[in-house]
Amino acid sequence: MNGLFEKSDSLNNPIECFIYDAAKIGFPIKPHWHYFAEFIYMLEGSAEMRCNDCSCILRKGEMMIFHPSVVHAIYPADDGMPVYAVLKFDINRFNQTPTYAPKIRSIFRHAEKTGMKILFEKDEAEKVECSRIWSACLSEFAEYNYGRDLVLQANIYELLMNIIRLWLADGMVIDSRFIPQTEDHSIENITEYIDLFLSDNLRVEDIAEQCGLSYSCFAKKFREQYGMSCKQYIEKMRFYKAEEFLIFTDFDLNYISQETGFSDCSHFIKNFKKYKGITPKQFRMSRRA
Repeated sequence: MNGLFEKSDSLNNPIECFIYDAAKIGFPIKPHWHYFAEFIYMLEGSAEMRCNDCSCILRKGEMMIFHPSVVHAIYPADDGMPVYAVLKFDINRFNQTPTYAPKIRSIFRHAEKTGMKILFEKDEAEKVECSRIWSACLSEFAEYNYGRDLVLQANIYELLMNIIRLWLADGMVIDSRFIPQTEDHSIENITEYIDLFLSDNLRVEDIAEQCGLSYSCFAKKFREQYGMSCKQYIEKMRFYKAEEFLIFTDFDLNYISQETGFSDCSHFIKNFKKYKGITPKQFRMSRRA
């Protein structure tokens, strides 16, 4: 199964949204798996969707869900090359739910285990408002405007909640006996913990403990999944958040350095210049020219 693994860039691209035109891009999509959830909305034509040992035909106006870590593939059907819209995202980043409900990742894991539908026919796809939500996501993803990630998340949250409501109508039960509301972290969702405490003095040893792993085991697993060390991930995430502060706010460098977890302003300036090749002030000015 490891040979089928497709790396997902959870740090820089926790959400991907694009149109796949099979006539212009390589096709078929051979068997693979990744840690992202992947949603397919068929725009033109049809395709055979294979998921583990199951196979079905996805037609125009229908939607298919591939759960995280599930081996899946897409092959031609009978009526020409398909065109479909894709939403791929790190479902562990979507953790806001009502206080009485488990986290979304737990609900989707439960839905997978209990065999809830993953193919939504045209009338069901219309109920979850696929066309409108995909259109909004594609438009937002095309440009890097203020709050882009939040707007994308808002649209995906709506899609996820609409799907969960359909599952509930089909008999799924959100019951704590079956979906424990645990706060335990695994290597797949530890980025949620890192995001939450990014401004603190994060130690890799403490993060490994959150996963219930030794330092060496955690370091190996983290590098396998994210393609870098945990320390490098933390540094990149701090720079990523610092860039957003510099582009979209007028906060001074002292404030930004504190909010992004640097020990002091001079340390932030020195490391940012090493990372980007220019100072934070120069970066801010270049993006506002």
